Amino acid sequence: MGDGGSSITSRIGSMKTLLGIVAGAGASYGIYKLLTGGSFRRSKKSVGNEGPASRSSQGSSRPDSLLAKVSGLDLVSPQSERRDDATGDIIHQSAGNLEPQHLKMLLTCLQTSNSVSDRCRLLLTLGNAAAFTVNQNVLRECEGIPIICGFLSDPAPEVKVQTLNALNNLCMNIPNQEQVYVPQVLELIEMAAVNSDVQLAALRLLTNLSVTEKHQHLLKDSVTLLLSLLVVGDMTLQVQTLKVLVNLSSNPDMMDDIVQAQAPASVMLLFDVQTSSEVLLRLLTFVGNLKSWRPSAQVAEELRCKRDCLFRVMLDELSGLHGRLVQLLSHPDREIQAQVARILT
Repeated sequence: MGDGGSSITSRIGSMKTLLGIVAGAGASYGIYKLLTGGSFRRSKKSVGNEGPASRSSQGSSRPDSLLAKVSGLDLVSPQSERRDDATGDIIHQSAGNLEPQHLKMLLTCLQTSNSVSDRCRLLLTLGNAAAFTVNQNVLRECEGIPIICGFLSDPAPEVKVQTLNALNNLCMNIPNQEQVYVPQVLELIEMAAVNSDVQLAALRLLTNLSVTEKHQHLLKDSVTLLLSLLVVGDMTLQVQTLKVLVNLSSNPDMMDDIVQAQAPASVMLLFDVQTSSEVLLRLLTFVGNLKSWRPSAQVAEELRCKRDCLFRVMLDELSGLHGRLVQLLSHPDREIQAQVARILT
């Protein structure tokens, strides 16, 4: 009887710990820029690195829920638990203090969960944990990144978003970037609805992956897709797309692939006083990077023969860019004026 009581006490302690881990996800989420909101909708006014989540996923748990699976015990409802002095003292544990066994248990539950809300909740918790270097390393070493990547193909868009958010934090650690399958991320952008949370979260991940030159070559075939998003996307999507393009164009070794990429002619319409200053500033930075590239006369002539390539649309003397830039010299934003002046001189 004594051994049994000790085992039950131990298991209740384990349950409390995991309850604290998942219950604490919402509190830590805001700290690590994965802001929660209604039905996974982001605010159109925000252009930072916040990601959507669902507060509803932190609601009441069923006896057969994720928490019961993690603890190994039958789980009473939170209301009953609060009334029970023996189980009411839930340990709220910071995502930065999670131990390897906790992360492994969460990964196991993620693989076996049949609930969309539970998968979102688990990915949210793992994403919070991945804001810390020690957890980034643990998740890589226990082969957790391929497990998380597997949910990029989840049929639920909200699960895809939480997966991308978690990978975004994991990829703050450069060794982890090698385990992200970039073509699948690009396919998500191409197949998702324009201006959707999936597109925005995927672009945030690509921004992170393109900060250093190590993995930029994996994005060389994405330039046409990115230029197309500039034309069809809203301001938030345009800003995030330009962050990726600015990163890529900062690398001279990427320039040949960039200038040869197909570009919609309508991208030139963005060089206009009506374009958001936040978009225009990044667009001018991108153009400034392109202008620093000096092709030989032979290469320039070859590029002129490529119909609809970026060089012909934007950089060629006949592209019309010069005239549009001159008009922007009278833009009310002085920073834009300064950027234009630098490009023209």
